[in-house]
Amino acid sequence: MPQLGERQQDRYIRHLVLPGVGKDGLERLRSSSVLIVGAGGLGSPCAFYLAAVGVGRIGLLDSDRVDLSNLNRQILHDTCRLGIPKALSGMETLNRFNPDVRVISIIERIRPENAIKLLTGFDIVLDCTDNFAAKFLLNDACVQCRKPLVHAGVSEYGGQVMTVLPGQGPCYRCVFSEPPPDGAVPLPAEAGILGAVPGVIGTLQATEAIKFLLGLGDLLVGRLLVYDALKMTFREVPISRDPDCAACGGNPNIRLPSASTPE
Repeated sequence: MPQLGERQQDRYIRHLVLPGVGKDGLERLRSSSVLIVGAGGLGSPCAFYLAAVGVGRIGLLDSDRVDLSNLNRQILHDTCRLGIPKALSGMETLNRFNPDVRVISIIERIRPENAIKLLTGFDIVLDCTDNFAAKFLLNDACVQCRKPLVHAGVSEYGGQVMTVLPGQGPCYRCVFSEPPPDGAVPLPAEAGILGAVPGVIGTLQATEAIKFLLGLGDLLVGRLLVYDALKMTFREVPISRDPDCAACGGNPNIRLPSASTPE
């Protein structure tokens, strides 16, 4: 990989002088890759900050199109992009924001048949989805292929974040063993969401990913960080690995088709 040019050094100067990052850290980020699943409220701040720090390759996976109701929180998109696939809109935004970064637009819906294949080739996955089926599927796929995952969820005036390092700590199913019954928990589209909340939570996801890629600090492994915007508080819930977890326990019973298995 070519060395940082003068213009790039100017762009990343605050990180060049930052202890724990520096030139070696920037080169490490430039050679890294992140898959963001969901280019909406959570994916928008994730994508911006990962592009800003100079992550070399960012995948944006989303099958939806930009809708006017998205724009109070999904800052990757704007009014001129209504009807455009979110993955494509996000790619165009990030290409202008930082041309150093290679952005891959993936206009697909993640399914059990393609999950492992879509994760292949990325160093870490960010769960920026807005439904339980996708969250459980992402967790199971990442555990199966031992891919680090940063989970997040938001609703109304709050949100939560945790990091899953398969084999080193609990997974999402250790906390929530099964998806809730349909209709038991309202989705953000039904319950509403304060637009700034995904900005807070998505930024925390990006921070976790950057820390992982650089090998810095303590990740949210075995810890669920819960945010309440109305009280402006964070609380930490300790999480233990469930030995009987269907995904990461001693006898897992969830297996997805491998990347080499024909669909």
